[in-house]
Amino acid sequence: MSDDVLSIIPSDPRWQPDRAAADVVVALAGELASGDADGADVEIEVAWHDAVTAVDCGANLERIGCPLCRAAIDTTWWGDLLEAHGDDGFTTLAVEVPCCGGPTTLDVLDYDWPCGFARFEIAVWNPGRPWFGEDELAALGDRLGHPVRQIRAHI
Repeated sequence: MSDDVLSIIPSDPRWQPDRAAADVVVALAGELASGDADGADVEIEVAWHDAVTAVDCGANLERIGCPLCRAAIDTTWWGDLLEAHGDDGFTTLAVEVPCCGGPTTLDVLDYDWPCGFARFEIAVWNPGRPWFGEDELAALGDRLGHPVRQIRAHI
């Protein structure tokens, strides 16, 4: 059986909330998630990372675009980066893209489906919905004390 994961991460990859704010947002995320129609229970995991970690969309990734030359970036390059930094995270997001060799950062690449980077993540497993709405994201961010974004993975 495959799982869907809807992750909430801060818009700033290096930012982390205090634990009390994180607990409030976890409770709200649990209220917003109705559960999988196939009967899978909603599970919520909270991760605090020492280094910036990739939060990818799993099998949903269809394309990565270069913000400099607009060319497609081979997803194998992305997979190799994830594998190389999977255990220790990223000390920097600066990178030279393989398409044009230009300097940019990983967080501004054009991911189709969204991917992100964070030191804090709330992962809602089998949420019973594809995305949180803009108002819901704003409420989650307000309670966290920082704007948030979402990543949806199919694993």
